[in-house]
This record gives sequence, C-alpha cells and structure tokens, in this order.
Amino acid sequence: MKLHDVKECLDVHKADISGSTYDDVNMSGSAIGNVNLAGCSFKNVNMSGVAIEDANLSGWKVSDVNFAGLKITQANLQGASIKDSRLDGMTINGILVTDLLAAYQARQAPQPTSA
Repeated sequence: MKLHDVKECLDVHKADISGSTYDDVNMSGSAIGNVNLAGCSFKNVNMSGVAIEDANLSGWKVSDVNFAGLKITQANLQGASIKDSRLDGMTINGILVTDLLAAYQARQAPQPTSA
C-alpha cells in the first residue's frame, strides 16, 4: 500500500508491516505497541512524543537523531553502543553519564610513581 501526500490517522492492528519505509512523515504523538519493526526504514520522520511499548527494535541503527528527553525503562540494552553523541544531562539509574565517564577516565590515567 502506498500513501503519498495524504494526512491520515492509521489504526493498525495485528498486521505485518516489516520492511516498510517511512520518509518525510509526521508520526508525532503516535503509540507503537507490541510490534516488530525489523527491516523498517525511517528517514526525516517526526516521532516527537511517540510512545513505544513491547517492541522489538533489535539491530536498529540510529544516526543524526534528537533524543532530548528520551526515557528508557525495562529495556534490554545488551550490546548497545553510543558513540560521538552529546551526553549533557544524560543519566543511567540517576547518575550523570558525564560523571561516570570522568571517573572512568581518571582511573585510566597513568598514576604518578613516588620516588
């Protein structure tokens, strides 16, 4: 099914939309639940205020994305990687990530030897 230059509110249940492509789409305020988005492609998509619950997002690659205010709970982050990203104000279990990284880097620095 192709939707182009339309404004529609989709109500999708018990459907397989794997491999779908979303480009220049406004999905703000949508609720996504109990879904497998494997193989889906999202480019230039407004997902502000979207709620995702009980979803399989394994293997996702995310780049040039604004996650300001993102909340993640009860998630499997095994093997997750964050690189070259702005981390100001980001916390893990209430601890600032910038503080965690600073502590880690301080421990990695060569310690002065006493004479």
